[in-house]
Amino acid sequence: MADNIKADICIIGAGSGGLSVAAGASQLGVSVVLIEKDKMGGDCLNYGCVPSKAMLAAGHAAEGVRQAGRFGARAAEPNVDSAGVYGHIDAVIAAIEPNDSVERFEGMGVKVIKGEARFTGPAEVSVGETMISARRFVIATGSGAFLPPIPGLKDVDFFTNETIFSATTLPAHLIIVGGGPIGIELAQAHRHLGCRVTVLEMFTVMPKDDPELVDVVRRQLEADGVTIIEHANIKGIEKTKNGIDVKWTTGDGGGPDEILSGSHILVAAGRRPTVHGLGLDEAGIRYSDMGIGVDARLRTSNKKIFAIGDVAGGLQFTHVAGYHAGVVIKNALFRWPAKVDTGSVPWVTFTAPELAQVGLTEAQAKDAHGDIRVLRWPYHENDRAQAEKETDGMIKAVVTAKGKILGCGIAGAHAGELIQTWVLAKSKNLKIGDMAQMITPYPTFGEVSKRAAGSFYTASLFSERTRKIVRFLSRFG
Repeated sequence: MADNIKADICIIGAGSGGLSVAAGASQLGVSVVLIEKDKMGGDCLNYGCVPSKAMLAAGHAAEGVRQAGRFGARAAEPNVDSAGVYGHIDAVIAAIEPNDSVERFEGMGVKVIKGEARFTGPAEVSVGETMISARRFVIATGSGAFLPPIPGLKDVDFFTNETIFSATTLPAHLIIVGGGPIGIELAQAHRHLGCRVTVLEMFTVMPKDDPELVDVVRRQLEADGVTIIEHANIKGIEKTKNGIDVKWTTGDGGGPDEILSGSHILVAAGRRPTVHGLGLDEAGIRYSDMGIGVDARLRTSNKKIFAIGDVAGGLQFTHVAGYHAGVVIKNALFRWPAKVDTGSVPWVTFTAPELAQVGLTEAQAKDAHGDIRVLRWPYHENDRAQAEKETDGMIKAVVTAKGKILGCGIAGAHAGELIQTWVLAKSKNLKIGDMAQMITPYPTFGEVSKRAAGSFYTASLFSERTRKIVRFLSRFG
């Protein structure tokens, strides 16, 4: 017989955003149903942020052995063990997994249902023979790997981020289709682990970041031995006796065809929101292949149903899904009309060096504000960077003529940590003078932020006018 369940809030998808809503709502004393068709923790834990950073850590460790001679220690080519690398990745996932487990959430009082959810009406969802009705619904189904229409792709074995971490042997030569953050991170991780790596990108790598900062990362990847081919038009893929051949040409496809041979291929050409198979039409929800349409309060066209995270379109980051969860709890439970503001959302690409950004890039700031100032400070002027031989990098802050912070990008060691000061400054509408006056401990990488901020005042502080004032004041003893 069919089960009928009534709840205050029903969440579809147990990824970062869905779990955050479930945890918050259950602790506030409302009845919660959480539906997940695959693994608890979603993409981030199982196929995304966690395993990719674990693999990067393994790669960075191997590269550290190669580069140890810089510090007077004995350098050597590391003996990388594939089973050990994948075992490390599995162990990291396993260590975090209990936080996202069915048992933990059922212990909070959440009713967890495993299976595929489908709306059967504007206020009802079915999972098999179970029917769930709720006062509010939250769609948090995330996104999946986008497969570009490349001839022959579906006729060969290929990796996406959802399958590459379950491999058993590191590839001899990994061809990566796509030069966005996922492709670039996995390119360096595999290269540091001893694989040959070639990246094919239709446009330019990491196109959403500041080109000047991207150049810092590109230089390092090329120095690592990663082959990066930009403006590559892939015309076809074929399986061969020894692996895979990719036929490509440059630009608009008018040039001569070239053949790139590799052992494995990874498709990292972007992601698409998971919107199909949910019965959204039956619920009266407007959507497209680019995601579910939501208003500033994350409500869909059915005002009792919210959409959060990747499925809502926009910025596809785990921390954005967590932020969305807070907005939904305020709206759905407290009836507080909270609205999304993504103006201070940071993002980080965890290569070595890292690349981090918050707010506007230089080009975006010029388009939006016209008269701006760009404040730079190079890592090679930082004493800690010199001590650790991490001198290839820079910080680049963008401000108005009056010192309002519009954005900041950092390419260099620990950029993901350093950007957080700028996130706080921008979100709290601090001015560049506040950043310039903070006291930073010496020697730290954090001094690059203070130095960049202080450069806003260099021209006026050491101007001839200021010198005249100092000379005048010196007359009084």
